[in-house]
Amino acid sequence: MSELTVYEKPTCTTCKNLVAFLEERGIDFDRVNYHVDPLSEEKIRELVRKTGGPAAHLLRKREPAYKEHVEGRDLSDDELIALMAEHPPLLQRPVVERGDQAVLARPIERVDELL
Repeated sequence: MSELTVYEKPTCTTCKNLVAFLEERGIDFDRVNYHVDPLSEEKIRELVRKTGGPAAHLLRKREPAYKEHVEGRDLSDDELIALMAEHPPLLQRPVVERGDQAVLARPIERVDELL
């Protein structure tokens, strides 16, 4: 198992660019397509903690599920995490995890913070 894990949607342009960026540098990593294998609330909570920010920082606002479940509501981190677990498109991508740290790799160069 690699030290670096990329949580992605393989059809996402930013995710594709990140994979190319890591491969060009010869960096070994694991890939998790969280649209096929949804993340649990516990795993999302762990990723939020590792980023050091609130759950809202990992929220994808350009999704129909955002308008339907989040927009205009004052939701706690726990409520947002539950919604991201229930509706995987709400989780921003790509998220990269290494040990006790994680970053939202937007722009993809943010992954350098973990290397």
